[in-house]
Amino acid sequence: MVIETERLYLREMTDEDFYALYKVLADPNILHHYPYTFDEKRVRGWIERNIERYRIFGFGLWAVCLKETDEMIGDCGLTMQLIGGEIKPEIGYHIRADKQLKGYAKEAAIAVRDWTFNNTPFNIVYSYMKYTNEASVKTAMSYGCKQVDEFADEINEITKVFAISRNEWINR
Repeated sequence: MVIETERLYLREMTDEDFYALYKVLADPNILHHYPYTFDEKRVRGWIERNIERYRIFGFGLWAVCLKETDEMIGDCGLTMQLIGGEIKPEIGYHIRADKQLKGYAKEAAIAVRDWTFNNTPFNIVYSYMKYTNEASVKTAMSYGCKQVDEFADEINEITKVFAISRNEWINR
């Protein structure tokens, strides 16, 4: 499975993506909104979980690669997440620090949003993040989401939830 955009392609992760993904997930500046840091074991587990998601659901977080160089610069995809006590389809994204602020997260998230509404029965797709994660808020809004919830929790202190419905997507 490959999703193509103007500058990117998204594909299933493999074990060979470890070093490229480690540069993203182990960077404390990128993941400072997460409740824990990523070490080698967690990055390998991240890849294994996504490979399992592809097998079970047919989707997960995909490797985000530059068409021009084939370089993996992060991940973006659809996962099932516990949001406010319910399991919901969520678009997540992480882009390597030196490739941020170039529109790659937006481009990848739009591709995942379109893929989701074209290939799944989901009528709403979400993105959620810690209230201080302004970059993720901007990315969620850039692919068409509006804030639909905010709640206190033990992990994020306050979690913001953004969503776009199938009807909003059709009528955009």
